[in-house]
Amino acid sequence: MIPGSVSKLSESTVASADTVTAKSDIMYVTGTTTVNNIRPGLGVAVSQFLILVPTNAAGVTLGTAGNILVGIAAAQNRAVYMVWSKQLQKWLINSGV
Repeated sequence: MIPGSVSKLSESTVASADTVTAKSDIMYVTGTTTVNNIRPGLGVAVSQFLILVPTNAAGVTLGTAGNILVGIAAAQNRAVYMVWSKQLQKWLINSGV
């Protein structure tokens, strides 16, 4: 969890872009631009969790041109659970598959 949010999940909204910054534990993503990079909220030296929720009817694509290991087409209002691997320096996605 992001520091300062003791035992509670913090939430924020961000517009989809090639690069977004995780500033909370749950990040609602608006728009349809492919997200290729997510800057870890705690920096790259610490493993961490992120829950990403697309809010657009078309969902959002998580691409692999940056720091996301395996891409996915994320559907609207479906939580995508992600883990930052400090060893790999990539986000790992639990796609439910």
